[in-house]
Amino acid sequence: MDLQSADGVRRNSTLICAPIMAESVDQMLVQMKRAKELGADLAEVRVDFLKNFSPRNDLEALIKQCPLPTLITYRPKWEGGQYDGDEDKRQKALQIAMELGADFIDIELKKVAQEFYNFIQGKKPEKVKIIVSSHNYECTPSIEEIGDLVARIQAAGADIVKVATTAIDITDNARMFHIIVNLQVPMIGLVMGERGLMSRVLAAKYGGFLTFGSIEAGVVSAPGQPTVKDLLELYNLREIEADIKVHGVIGNPIGHSKSPHLYNAAFKSVGFNGIYLPLLVDSVANYISAYSSPDFAGYSYTIPHKEDGLKCCDEVDPIAKEIGAISCMIRRPGDGKLEGYNVDYLGAIAAIEEALGASNGAPASVSPLAGKLFVVMGAGGAGKALAYGAHKKGARVVVANRTYGKAKALAGKVGGQAIPLAKLKDFHPEEGMILANTTSVGMKPRIEDTPLAKEALKHYALVFDAIYTPKLTTLLREAQEAGSTIVYGTEMFINQAFVQFERFTGLPAPKQLIRDVLARNA
Repeated sequence: MDLQSADGVRRNSTLICAPIMAESVDQMLVQMKRAKELGADLAEVRVDFLKNFSPRNDLEALIKQCPLPTLITYRPKWEGGQYDGDEDKRQKALQIAMELGADFIDIELKKVAQEFYNFIQGKKPEKVKIIVSSHNYECTPSIEEIGDLVARIQAAGADIVKVATTAIDITDNARMFHIIVNLQVPMIGLVMGERGLMSRVLAAKYGGFLTFGSIEAGVVSAPGQPTVKDLLELYNLREIEADIKVHGVIGNPIGHSKSPHLYNAAFKSVGFNGIYLPLLVDSVANYISAYSSPDFAGYSYTIPHKEDGLKCCDEVDPIAKEIGAISCMIRRPGDGKLEGYNVDYLGAIAAIEEALGASNGAPASVSPLAGKLFVVMGAGGAGKALAYGAHKKGARVVVANRTYGKAKALAGKVGGQAIPLAKLKDFHPEEGMILANTTSVGMKPRIEDTPLAKEALKHYALVFDAIYTPKLTTLLREAQEAGSTIVYGTEMFINQAFVQFERFTGLPAPKQLIRDVLARNA
């Protein structure tokens, strides 16, 4: 099989396989053409989806007319597929697929692999490779259990081993990587579900035989499948090498994050050997201990893990220590020690100063925040960062939080005052105040929510919202209508992205490219 990519650069041999799922042969042929156009290497023809399947005729058309090499799968209900009929008929269809020139066929270990090999009685064409597969829709077993399963699959006579498990936790991927990297025979090792995404992308780092990519978003043959387009264009799968440095954003939820678009494009533009993934993490400590190799090199931290991230650092910069939260973690190349930084406040305060400076002409040496009443909503990682940042610039800080105790603790550290968030709507000791929202109220998907009633916004000269999905939150829209200057969360995000990129790579940030990518993905 020719493994050149379009531009001739292909740094790994992992194939991209597009599942073809349709009710008619004609629809399948259309999907196959689309899969080839998108850049897939292989089509998995899911004949269990066909209505009125007539094996010899349909397989002949599908195999002969497919513009890509074919993998024929006829998945039964008991292994997560659609077929619910006679077992002999199913095996006969797979035998016909082999005779007609399929490149690969998939047969399940659970009940039938041995039976199938007896059924075909050694009449396997040289060209066809048999994938013996096992799917676990409940969990990802221990390394020992996966190892035993792989041994049974090999013993059954597999040319290619396939094990798909389900991620309960992101650390489950580490066990799959361990198996793939140590196995001498070709292996497809994938972990299903959102927490298993890294197994699908890093298959190319660890030497997986193939990874699946869907033709369109959301139309997947297994949970957590990315699209062919994302594998190629967002994660640059063709360029992943065994020594690539893994980075990512650690958060929960994480699906909304724009960071992978931004850093992967930026890494590629400067030729940096790195990849950046969305990492849906439940426990930071467990994640850090599971991925302790030097190749796991740097992370951005977002809600709700900024405080827990700090606890996992070997060294923390003084500002992050004061704030009690990090937004960036780097593994030091020399000794593997984890260093924590907080660059949130740099991004946000710079953006707010810029907007204020433009509107009040203060001398450059004095921050336009000096002497201003600066109200921070929220007392988590980002709230702490903004409170410290504003205090450092000479502002008088007020912290408003749902839990009053947390607001009081933070206000005490920055010589400010605290109020319960519920009372903020009636708080206006003066006009021309600054408001910064660091809560997640108004973030996708609940974009109609707002943390402060519109009528209270007229007392603020400037309103900043740390949320950047959507860019124009309800809070910012209503502030604009009330006559306030507004500052988007994207500005904080962009400014801190410049700093983090430089920490990750040691190279100057491609600033215009980062702005352009963010504008495209807004």
